[in-house]
Amino acid sequence: MKKMRIGSGAGYSGDRIEPAIELAEKGNIDYLVFECLAERTIAIAQQLKMKDPEQGYDPLLAERMEAVLPVCRQKRVKIITNMGAANPLWGMKKIVEVAKRLKLGGLKIAAVMGDDMLTIIRQGDYTISENGVKVSELEGRLVSANAYLGAGPILEALRSGADVIITGRVADPSLFLAPIIHEFGWSQEDWTKLGQGIVIGHLLECAGQVTGGYFADPGYKEVPGLARLGFPLAEVSENGTAVITKVPGSGGRVTPATCKEQLLYEIHDPSSYLTPDVVADFTGVRLEQIQEDHVMIQGGRGKPKTGKLKVSIGYVDSYIGEGQISYAGPGAVSKGRLARQIVLERLKLTGVKVDEIRADLIGVDSLHGPLLSRTSSDPYEVRLRVAGRTASMREAIRIGSEVETLYTNGPAGGAGATKETREVVAMLSTLIPGSLVKPEVHYEVIT
Repeated sequence: MKKMRIGSGAGYSGDRIEPAIELAEKGNIDYLVFECLAERTIAIAQQLKMKDPEQGYDPLLAERMEAVLPVCRQKRVKIITNMGAANPLWGMKKIVEVAKRLKLGGLKIAAVMGDDMLTIIRQGDYTISENGVKVSELEGRLVSANAYLGAGPILEALRSGADVIITGRVADPSLFLAPIIHEFGWSQEDWTKLGQGIVIGHLLECAGQVTGGYFADPGYKEVPGLARLGFPLAEVSENGTAVITKVPGSGGRVTPATCKEQLLYEIHDPSSYLTPDVVADFTGVRLEQIQEDHVMIQGGRGKPKTGKLKVSIGYVDSYIGEGQISYAGPGAVSKGRLARQIVLERLKLTGVKVDEIRADLIGVDSLHGPLLSRTSSDPYEVRLRVAGRTASMREAIRIGSEVETLYTNGPAGGAGATKETREVVAMLSTLIPGSLVKPEVHYEVIT
């Protein structure tokens, strides 16, 4: 039976680079996929693009390409990535620039466009899925609106002979599904195989999570070699059965337990996981350890796609102002509590308008509150963190400034004060007819 091998080179934008190099060099893979685009990442990228039309792609794009392009060219490994973020076209130009600098000829680079739906969203009367409010109520605060494309335009690029494909917003598992469809010639209406392909893509999309990174829990779930965690690869058979594994000798482990945790990750309804390509059903998935660090996956199914696409909407929600200061030595916790009381009183006295505020002693009550976090003895050191959400940057700045004034106006011994403010870009979603989305594929050939 025909087989292909596909590796996961990244699970988020800032992920490690050396495991991807290891996959390219030692994984005997046919495809290397970098999944680097979180919900909020693309909205932030759109803001960068607004400031500079040549920006908006992943900031690590050039570094990743410099690291893997030479070995992928040598071993004929095709690269697929959503590092184009808000600007796949200029991301493609950056890849071309890197390839020319490395003197790598004979490459065809493709950029998948068409996921930017901001104009269409503004022209329509769409409802936000999370709260039922009309998208029009966000006017003036909208930053981005990007549809989740499916495997289709990536397939087009592969059929045109592309060696490197860079996209914007594409559903995470579809990045992996596209090369599987391409290699085996699956019908895009074979819902059972497409459902199994989505299972494979979902297991691979977060990289080191499935090889034990997020699974590790000292004393309960031991995972060796986390400092050099190996990223996963799948050996996929033509019938859709796959074996999840990693490069021999790399850190981490692959077991049914590590795979099950990732299988359920971010899945609302395992029987009806909506994607642009298929409605996947995970309920029949079977996992079997066939040898060390080799888990066979089968039993994924699917139903016809809905014909609608999710659009991820980024908007300016608010501003965060934050200040921190440390206390150490005898009475550190008492000093931290007094400092917290002072800051909260000061914010009221000076009329700082906050929509939400938290004042925590890190290491004492910052995660689970004062009741669950009680200890029999006070720690020797503590750090106060005060953070508030406001409607304006001006108000946000005042929060951190009040913490800073504790240097000379609060309990003795305060040190290491910091303050920062930031704009909060929040995410919501809506559904639009898939017929409104018109993907395009652009190419550049390096001779």
